Amino acid sequence: MFKVEIITRPEKLNILKDALAQKGIKGMTVSNVMGAGNQKGKTEVYRGSEMTIDLLPKIRVEIIAKETLVNNIIDIAKKTLNTGNTGDGKILLYPLENVIRIRTEQEGIDAI
Repeated sequence: MFKVEIITRPEKLNILKDALAQKGIKGMTVSNVMGAGNQKGKTEVYRGSEMTIDLLPKIRVEIIAKETLVNNIIDIAKKTLNTGNTGDGKILLYPLENVIRIRTEQEGIDAI
Protein backbone atom coordinates (compact mmCIF):
# COMPACT_ATOMS: atom_id res chain seq x y z
CA MET A 1 0.00 0.00 0.00
CA PHE A 2 1.11 3.52 -0.73
CA LYS A 3 0.04 7.05 0.06
CA VAL A 4 0.17 9.20 -3.07
CA GLU A 5 0.32 12.90 -2.26
CA ILE A 6 -0.20 15.38 -5.08
CA ILE A 7 0.45 19.08 -4.55
CA THR A 8 -0.78 21.31 -7.36
CA ARG A 9 -2.71 24.41 -8.38
CA PRO A 10 -6.23 24.79 -6.93
CA GLU A 11 -7.81 25.33 -10.35
CA LYS A 12 -6.65 21.84 -11.42
CA LEU A 13 -8.58 19.98 -8.69
CA ASN A 14 -11.76 19.26 -10.67
CA ILE A 15 -9.81 18.11 -13.73
CA LEU A 16 -7.74 15.72 -11.59
CA LYS A 17 -10.75 14.50 -9.61
CA ASP A 18 -12.75 13.76 -12.78
CA ALA A 19 -9.85 11.94 -14.45
CA LEU A 20 -9.29 9.78 -11.36
CA ALA A 21 -13.03 9.03 -11.05
CA GLN A 22 -13.13 7.81 -14.67
CA LYS A 23 -10.55 5.17 -13.70
CA GLY A 24 -12.54 4.17 -10.61
CA ILE A 25 -10.38 6.00 -8.07
CA LYS A 26 -12.80 7.99 -5.91
CA GLY A 27 -11.40 8.01 -2.39
CA MET A 28 -9.19 10.98 -1.65
CA THR A 29 -8.56 13.70 0.92
CA VAL A 30 -8.10 17.28 -0.28
CA SER A 31 -6.56 20.10 1.77
CA ASN A 32 -5.85 23.74 1.03
CA VAL A 33 -2.18 24.49 1.61
CA MET A 34 0.23 27.36 0.92
CA GLY A 35 3.69 27.03 -0.57
CA ALA A 36 6.35 28.33 -2.89
CA GLY A 37 9.11 26.59 -4.78
CA ASN A 38 11.04 27.68 -7.86
CA GLN A 39 8.44 30.31 -8.71
CA LYS A 40 9.32 32.15 -5.43
CA GLY A 41 5.90 33.70 -4.98
CA LYS A 42 4.48 36.47 -7.11
CA THR A 43 3.98 40.23 -7.02
CA GLU A 44 0.59 41.88 -6.69
CA VAL A 45 -0.58 45.44 -6.37
CA TYR A 46 -2.36 46.26 -3.11
CA ARG A 47 -3.68 49.81 -2.63
CA GLY A 48 -1.27 51.10 -5.24
CA SER A 49 1.81 49.46 -3.75
CA GLU A 50 3.56 46.47 -5.24
CA MET A 51 3.88 43.61 -2.76
CA THR A 52 5.61 40.24 -3.00
CA ILE A 53 3.53 37.31 -1.86
CA ASP A 54 5.90 34.57 -0.71
CA LEU A 55 3.39 31.75 -0.39
CA LEU A 56 0.95 30.73 -3.10
CA PRO A 57 -2.30 28.79 -2.64
CA LYS A 58 -2.01 25.10 -3.53
CA ILE A 59 -4.06 22.01 -2.91
CA ARG A 60 -2.85 18.73 -1.50
CA VAL A 61 -4.63 15.58 -2.69
CA GLU A 62 -3.91 12.44 -0.67
CA ILE A 63 -4.85 9.00 -1.98
CA ILE A 64 -4.24 5.66 -0.26
CA ALA A 65 -3.94 2.96 -2.91
CA LYS A 66 -2.87 -0.61 -3.57
CA GLU A 67 0.52 -0.94 -5.17
CA THR A 68 -1.11 -2.02 -8.45
CA LEU A 69 -2.96 1.33 -8.77
CA VAL A 70 -0.09 3.67 -7.90
CA ASN A 71 1.35 3.90 -11.42
CA ASN A 72 -2.13 4.61 -12.85
CA ILE A 73 -2.63 7.45 -10.36
CA ILE A 74 0.79 8.91 -11.18
CA ASP A 75 0.16 8.72 -14.95
CA ILE A 76 -3.24 10.41 -14.59
CA ALA A 77 -1.79 13.16 -12.41
CA LYS A 78 1.09 13.82 -14.80
CA LYS A 79 -1.20 13.98 -17.84
CA THR A 80 -3.88 16.18 -16.28
CA LEU A 81 -1.71 18.58 -14.27
CA ASN A 82 1.22 19.29 -16.59
CA THR A 83 1.06 22.74 -18.18
CA GLY A 84 4.80 22.97 -18.78
CA ASN A 85 5.04 25.96 -16.46
CA THR A 86 6.73 26.41 -13.11
CA GLY A 87 4.35 25.63 -10.26
CA ASP A 88 2.58 22.59 -11.74
CA GLY A 89 3.29 20.73 -8.52
CA LYS A 90 4.79 17.56 -7.14
CA ILE A 91 3.81 13.91 -6.66
CA LEU A 92 5.10 12.29 -3.48
CA LEU A 93 4.95 8.57 -2.64
CA TYR A 94 5.02 7.09 0.84
CA PRO A 95 4.98 3.36 1.59
CA LEU A 96 2.42 2.40 4.25
CA GLU A 97 2.83 -0.36 6.78
CA ASN A 98 -0.83 -0.62 7.64
CA VAL A 99 -4.22 1.08 7.28
CA ILE A 100 -6.95 0.63 9.88
CA ARG A 101 -10.59 1.56 9.29
CA ILE A 102 -11.88 2.78 12.64
CA ARG A 103 -15.56 1.91 12.18
CA THR A 104 -15.10 -1.74 11.15
CA GLU A 105 -11.56 -2.32 12.50
CA GLN A 106 -10.56 -3.75 9.11
CA GLU A 107 -6.84 -3.59 8.41
CA GLY A 108 -4.58 -3.52 5.37
CA ILE A 109 -6.03 -3.65 1.86
CA ASP A 110 -9.52 -4.37 3.27
CA ALA A 111 -9.48 -0.98 5.01
CA ILE A 112 -9.00 0.87 1.74
